[in-house]
Amino acid sequence: MRHNKHHASLGVTRSHRESMLSNLAAALITHGRIQTTLTKARVLRPFIEKAITKAKHAAGKSEKKDAVHLRRLVLRDIRDEDAVTLLFNEKYKDFSDRAGGYTRIYKLGPQRLGDAAEMALIEFVKADDTGYKKSKGKRSAKGKKGKAGAPAVPAAEAPAAAPEGEAKA
Repeated sequence: MRHNKHHASLGVTRSHRESMLSNLAAALITHGRIQTTLTKARVLRPFIEKAITKAKHAAGKSEKKDAVHLRRLVLRDIRDEDAVTLLFNEKYKDFSDRAGGYTRIYKLGPQRLGDAAEMALIEFVKADDTGYKKSKGKRSAKGKKGKAGAPAVPAAEAPAAAPEGEAKA
């Protein structure tokens, strides 16, 4: 039974997982985007977003001791002082207008040759990026005919329907 297990183990021990996430987060902060496996990217997303939120809160604190406390909390998780300094001094400004969703994961096509792991690209979302709307996929011919907003074509002017199996030119 998996009761009370709310994290992906990634097939490694706890200390290894913490070190791996710390290194992945530091690389993401430093480079802006990294390529990793899809599973690691999905585990990294909430990890790094919590750190960014703490950096944003630290910027809004009036007393220095509160900001230092938040920085130390992030340093406990991301053990790269240069990356944390970069996050708290510069990178947090990119996310000041966003209420969350600081990262985006793209699935990459081919699987890794060694172990056939699904690969992904995780990157920071720009401040002015609104994203995209998901398409609803291809609609069937039935869905288009019954649409209320489509203009009606009289039967005399309608082109002859092609028999099934033949494509129109």
